[in-house]
Amino acid sequence: MSLPRARFIFNPRSGHNARNPWLLGRAREFIEEHKLDATVVPTEHPLHATELARRALDEGCGLVVAIGGDGTMNEVAAALVGTDAALGLIPCGSGNGLGRHLGIPGPGRGAFRALLGNRTRTIDTGVADGHPFFNAMGLGFDAEISARFNALTRRGFSSYVRTSIGTLFSYSSANYTLSADNAPPVTTPGFIVTVANSDQYGNDCYIAPGARVDDGLLDLTVLSRVNGWTAIPLAIRLFAGEIHGAASVTHLRAARFVIERPAPGFIHTDGEVRHAPAAVEISVRPASLRIVIPAAVP
Repeated sequence: MSLPRARFIFNPRSGHNARNPWLLGRAREFIEEHKLDATVVPTEHPLHATELARRALDEGCGLVVAIGGDGTMNEVAAALVGTDAALGLIPCGSGNGLGRHLGIPGPGRGAFRALLGNRTRTIDTGVADGHPFFNAMGLGFDAEISARFNALTRRGFSSYVRTSIGTLFSYSSANYTLSADNAPPVTTPGFIVTVANSDQYGNDCYIAPGARVDDGLLDLTVLSRVNGWTAIPLAIRLFAGEIHGAASVTHLRAARFVIERPAPGFIHTDGEVRHAPAAVEISVRPASLRIVIPAAVP
């Protein structure tokens, strides 16, 4: 099956790409090898990927490929929501949650070849305070970690772990009121507050076991308290896909949430940090993004 006209958007500042600049050349070789009607363009500043993706649409591209981490994926996908164009993903970030959920391999494991099948799946889009997300958004500890991690000059999984551990002992829970669709509000302490579209943060760390990207629903998971005594058992549950069995966890599934906290502050959408009001509205836009997946994935 031939590919439509395509645009590859490469983020040279993404952690993996910064350490492996050969990926830019690999993308160009892939285009030449398969004689694709495609070009590669690098990003130059934050949100540039969204601008480049919109320009690609204006120029008739039916496939726009993000080469980078979750932030690059988010910026490119944001321009494609509600269009006929498909998102291609070469996951090169620290977590690659959406890519792992969909079975998309890394750049050295066949991600480029997976594009050739041009097999797409239509997935939902989450929207938090007007900002789209495709994997997960978060408040509390999640957002604080994202803010600190994004400020690092060297990123990667080990840097993420060090940042998380360093923040663990200085961050305190706040009280959150959770409203899901028309259900009665629930008030609970919240250390980690995450609304997920897929089942994981990335690196097979399952914050929302059983979540699906195409069910028209989002999964809200709240870990009420995390400290030095509970962090390791909770981490084991996260990687085992059993977090919803912990006594300190609240799980809700709905198409719309309102999360109220004591004051305005950070949220993150796919790891990108933003300021938001005290009451954050989160909703789902069903079946709104086409994404290319490997042919072998069921």
